[in-house]
Formats: sequence, C-alpha cells, structure tokens
Amino acid sequence: MSKDFSDLVFRILFSLIFIGLGGEHLVSDDLIQKLMPEWVPSPRLVSIFCGLVLFVGGGMIAIGYRLKAAALILGTFLVAVTALVHAPALQGHFSPVACPEDQWMWDTLQRSNFVKNLCLLGVCAMLPFYSAGKWSLEAFLKARKH
Repeated sequence: MSKDFSDLVFRILFSLIFIGLGGEHLVSDDLIQKLMPEWVPSPRLVSIFCGLVLFVGGGMIAIGYRLKAAALILGTFLVAVTALVHAPALQGHFSPVACPEDQWMWDTLQRSNFVKNLCLLGVCAMLPFYSAGKWSLEAFLKARKH
C-alpha cells in the first residue's frame, strides 16, 4: 500500500465518525437531545451547531484541506463535549435513565464515549504535524498553483 493511498484511507476512516455524527445532529437528533444535560439551552440549536462543527471539521479532514484548522476545530469540540457532558455524566451528575436496572447501559455509554473522545483527541493533537498526500485538496491546489 502506498503512502498516498494509506493517507487517503486514514483521512476517510478517521473523518467518518465526525461526518456521520454531524449528519445525525443535523438530520435526526431526537436521541441526541434526550442525552443532553438539562442545563444545555436550546438543545435543538446546540445540536445543529455541533452537527455543523462535526460535519465541516470531518469533511475538511476527509478531503485533505487545512488539516491544522480541522484538528483545532474538532479538538476544541472534543475537549468541550468530553469535559462538559461525558465527564460529569461519568460522575453521576445527570442521567436520563428512568429505570434503575438500565443505569449500567448509560454508564457504559458514557465510559465508552469518554475514552473514544480521548483517542480521537490524540489523533487531533498529531494532525497539525501531518501533511496530506497527493490525493488531497491541499495537494491539488498546490499543484494547480505551479
């Protein structure tokens, strides 16, 4: 596998979680709104804003355009949502679960989202030092300039 092909696969696979979740925030966010803490104002507007951030940041990585900016956008989002939503939920500060027997599901969801976000944040921390390969918008624009 060539470096350029590997780069393309990396960017697409890494960005899929952001693009998919961003699309879900924009199109069908009923469950997402139910999972938001009660203190979140205007859950639908917050969901749309988050969806746009996720979709745009993930899209930038997928097409290989301004990876540093995309990493900053997504990294900031990950820090905020992890600190404001998943960490407090891990400590039991809020739970939308009505039936106590189902609390384990909520706890598992929060633990997995917390750790997943830390992993994604690790990649975002490395992206500013990464340059996309020849199958990226950056490479296309650079070649077009010359």
